[in-house]
Amino acid sequence: MTGAETACDSARAASILGVTGAARHPALGHLDRIDPWLKLAIPILLIAFIVILAATAFVQHRHDRAEAVANAAADIEVIAHLAAREITAADGPRTVEAIVAALPAGAFREPRAILVADAGGAITTAYPPIDAGLRIEDVLGRDPAFAMMAQRGGEAISLVLPGGADGIVALRALPAPLGYVTVIARSSDVLSAAKARHVSRLLLLAATAIVLIGLWAAYFLQANRALAADHICNKVSRRIDSALNRGRCGLWDWDIARGRIYWSDSMYAMLGYERADEFMSFGEIDALIHPDDVNFFDLADDLAASETNVVDHEFRIRDKRGEWVWLRARAEVVEDRDDGSRHLIGISVDVTEQRRLAELSAEADMRLRDAIDAISEAFVLWDSNNRLVLCNSKFQQLHQLPAEAVKPSLPYAQVMRQASQPVVQQEFSRGEHAETGARSFEAELGDGRWLQINERRTGDGGYVSVGTDITTLKRHEEQLLESERQLKATISDLRISRQKLETQTQQLADLAERYLEQKAEAEGASRAKSEFLANMSHELRTPLNAIIGFAEVMESGVFGNLGNPKYGEYCHDIRASGEYLLSVINDILDMSRIEAGRIKLEKREFLVDEAIERATRMVGELARAKGLEFSVEKTGDAVIYADERSVQQILINLLQNAVKFTGENGRVALRARVVNDSVNIYVEDNGIGIPQEAMQKIGKPFEQVESEFSKTYQGSGLGLAIAKSLAELHGGSLRIRSQVGVGTVVLVHLPLRAYQVMPRAA
Repeated sequence: MTGAETACDSARAASILGVTGAARHPALGHLDRIDPWLKLAIPILLIAFIVILAATAFVQHRHDRAEAVANAAADIEVIAHLAAREITAADGPRTVEAIVAALPAGAFREPRAILVADAGGAITTAYPPIDAGLRIEDVLGRDPAFAMMAQRGGEAISLVLPGGADGIVALRALPAPLGYVTVIARSSDVLSAAKARHVSRLLLLAATAIVLIGLWAAYFLQANRALAADHICNKVSRRIDSALNRGRCGLWDWDIARGRIYWSDSMYAMLGYERADEFMSFGEIDALIHPDDVNFFDLADDLAASETNVVDHEFRIRDKRGEWVWLRARAEVVEDRDDGSRHLIGISVDVTEQRRLAELSAEADMRLRDAIDAISEAFVLWDSNNRLVLCNSKFQQLHQLPAEAVKPSLPYAQVMRQASQPVVQQEFSRGEHAETGARSFEAELGDGRWLQINERRTGDGGYVSVGTDITTLKRHEEQLLESERQLKATISDLRISRQKLETQTQQLADLAERYLEQKAEAEGASRAKSEFLANMSHELRTPLNAIIGFAEVMESGVFGNLGNPKYGEYCHDIRASGEYLLSVINDILDMSRIEAGRIKLEKREFLVDEAIERATRMVGELARAKGLEFSVEKTGDAVIYADERSVQQILINLLQNAVKFTGENGRVALRARVVNDSVNIYVEDNGIGIPQEAMQKIGKPFEQVESEFSKTYQGSGLGLAIAKSLAELHGGSLRIRSQVGVGTVVLVHLPLRAYQVMPRAA
């Protein structure tokens, strides 16, 4: 199990048992408070520690370097002194190898050179050997310090050797006429050991820094992981609480040994109480439970004696208002692994509504039985296993059945054995019913009564039979037969009037022909009217645009102020009225073009969401100005083959109507759904709604719900008619559902793919 899962399990346990982590471990609470400071202090301390280690290594390196140079200088001075003593003490000239052999062992453990020169500076012998004919200046260079070395009495100094290398040199003068003895050591050889120690220190410092940075990273990763686990646990806890509150449930934990009970927040919310303490006592719970439902003390004894491990009870408990709430508690005894204590952990569900529904169902069953028994027909119901469900007293009287023979669940054969079958004189079948297993027939009993028996199959495979006394109907039927005979006598009289009817029929045919002619003339006049409206609307738009433009120029004062501020207000009113009149003319022009059949669809493929986005962008400002809640649900990636401008106009007209007829702080929604090969677009609002008597006018051209004397909303009333006509031109449809005071839902159904264009949709 990961750390997150472990933390989450502990969080769930805490939410159920009411034991928080801070209560069990007080140090965790302090750690939570200082955790931000730790996250800030740890990197600072790590950086300071690494800087101190680096400074210490640098100082140590400087010290080792100085110490190595000092030791090398001392060794060179000693070697120069010993070599001069050996040369001076010799009886004659000695080779440099003999001088080196006479020196102490280890004098040349490190790479060093010894030169012996005469009084003129010419090198006579050297160790290791060098080229002949060289002078001491050729080896040591012409450094100004070289002239001072002989005067220092063999003291070692640092100088730059020919070739640019640093070196440590000790030159000692010999008694005349011997000359000089010189000992040379290169700085790189002297500092090699110090450099090796410095490299090892750097490696140790780097390893330490890597380990510390790794520990730092591990700490932050673990801290972030703990934060993520806390976040997940909080999310799970919120979801559990939301689910419990929504489901009217509550969790509880009863510590049997300690006698304390923990309730979840949802339990308190369900009963309306406020949490006063973390735990509740045994007596507090017992005081809330109805004494007739469950004996809490007996239950506690059984749990303590381990006689009961599972609890499933329904009982009543008093809520904050003093009313009894029915709860169903299901729980199980669980042992705590930490301390070995036994807990009864479970859930309680509010079943008050279920109990009320059960009572209502029982009451409804009783009423149904009373109603069935009160009807005048003989009624009997059998289940799918041919067992009696219920029957009324009429059925019992018809078959003369005793009371013990009509008990529910008795088999059909057992009931019929005790029944007295009536004597049937005649039986007439009324034909098989359209339903399977259903039939109706009429039977004449021995006492002269007639029964119509209808038998039907129920949905669960049962059988219901109803016997209706139709004696009165049969007598009426005989009277009707007699009336039929009388009517036949009058048929001859009707034949005489037949000729008159034929003459009238011919006249009606002539009238119908004239009607068709007048209808054709009316349709021609309607088309001429539509063309006239289209032309007149076009002619009116040109001067109206000029009026709007000049009013806007005058209102903005492009060429200077008008003088009186009232002129600006009048210009604003002129422009607003012109724009409103222009929108009305545009609607009339669009409607007239549709009616005249002059509209042309330019179809192409485009995304439905693009048309929705443009329409909502144009109408959204109006909705926000009225403070409406405006929500949009798109299709995702649905592609439609249609005229994009027409689809956008449909959406704009519907959304403008929804915004117009919805009061402030209302709600307008647009939802799009792809269904098979079509798209359904719903425009919903909770506005004033449309009366049912006006639904017949909605969608018809030049028809408005309000008259000119009772009109409360401006507009031409053509928006829905245009939207409906454009939808039908695309092979779709527009439907409206509305209720006064509730709102309106408009459904636009459009096919996604190509289709056969309708010749005319207006």
